Amino acid sequence: MAEQEKAKTLRDVPIGQSATVIRLTGEGAVKRRIMDMGITKGTEVFVRKVAPLGDPIEITVRGFELSLRKDEAEHVLVS
Repeated sequence: MAEQEKAKTLRDVPIGQSATVIRLTGEGAVKRRIMDMGITKGTEVFVRKVAPLGDPIEITVRGFELSLRKDEAEHVLVS
C-alpha cells in the first residue's frame, strides 16, 4: 500500500526531470497504445516540455521523442 501512496503519474513529473515507469494502469486499447510506444515497466522517461496549455506533454523514451496526452500520461505510474 505504501508504494501506491507515494507513486505519482507521468503527468506529475516536472519539465527536465526523469522518472522510471513502475506500472501501467488502464485497460485495453489505452494500455496497448502506451505499451506500443515503448513505455513499459522499468523504462526511464524524460519529460522534455509541456505545451502552453498543458496538453500534450513531450517526452523522450528509449531515444525517441513522443507526445502524450495528459489523460494517457495519468495511466503511467512512475517513481
